[in-house]
Amino acid sequence: MSVADNVFIRVQLQSGICGLGEMAPFPDISGETQAGCLDVFRTVAPLLLGQSVLQWRRLAHELAEATSVVPSVRCGLETALLDAFARAMNIPLWALWGGADVRVRETDVTLAIGPIEPVLKTAEQWFTRGFRVFKIKVGQDVDEDIRRVEAVWRAFPRVSFVIDGNQGFTAKEALYFLRAISRLHVPVILFEQPVSRDDWDGLLEVHRQSAIPIAADESVRSFSDARRLIEADGVDVINIKITKCGVLESLDIVNLVRRAGLDLMIGGMVESRVAMGCSFSLVLGLGGFEFIDLDMPLLLTHDPAKGGYRYEGCRLYPWASAGLGQELDTDQSSFCVIS
Repeated sequence: MSVADNVFIRVQLQSGICGLGEMAPFPDISGETQAGCLDVFRTVAPLLLGQSVLQWRRLAHELAEATSVVPSVRCGLETALLDAFARAMNIPLWALWGGADVRVRETDVTLAIGPIEPVLKTAEQWFTRGFRVFKIKVGQDVDEDIRRVEAVWRAFPRVSFVIDGNQGFTAKEALYFLRAISRLHVPVILFEQPVSRDDWDGLLEVHRQSAIPIAADESVRSFSDARRLIEADGVDVINIKITKCGVLESLDIVNLVRRAGLDLMIGGMVESRVAMGCSFSLVLGLGGFEFIDLDMPLLLTHDPAKGGYRYEGCRLYPWASAGLGQELDTDQSSFCVIS
């Protein structure tokens, strides 16, 4: 993937205060496209006209009903509403959730599947910038994956690893991979989505036999998915992505995961700091997120927003300005006005 076909949303209140949101369709994961999202957006956005942002939760429920199969549209509109609401209250967006854990956090950084030498070169660049948790994508060739992980670990022995199976393994292959990594004593702190998102039996089998925590990502696309997986004792960690589930449903999943005593991970799709700022606000406002995977804006060639949270190496710094604290650095004529 070389281009992010994202769409930015601006919601304006009667007072003139504006909120920002972002739709980040990812065809390979959700089946959504930019054109499809825009079609749905033009249909559902008028539902918000004349409504009170004070009732954002009711509006979010209505959006969920209208956009059940296009969560990135729901996410973008919810984020824009919440950003506008927080700006109207003159508080950071994370304060809406209670400000439970407002501190500097560290994110991992992703190393894509590829030949070992280029991966090592990329890893060196990130290590020099201060990253100490590498998220390595695997799932195409299990033996080659083992060799690549071992090579990166031996080159950077002070680094910990999140392994992203990317839905690529069968349960048998995932367990084979885990046994090999265990024999090598690679410091893996999490194994994310080892099998296909619909292979629930395989996910449960890997979880039962793994000494390493197992995280569900693509297998949890809704509150009902999370509840079913928790009731089956299928994972240790659930990865929250607002573009995957919408903001409100993500909040509900967080509460469910907490009640079950599982750990939380925060991640994202191919998003800028606009959508990722909303995700970071959940981390700061709700607390309890053990695993942080918010590196995507660092991988983009252009940052379309100014202000808000900032990166220094692997560290994410909170912001104190209202809402997301961001303004778009883009041509205003590119916006489609719904009125």
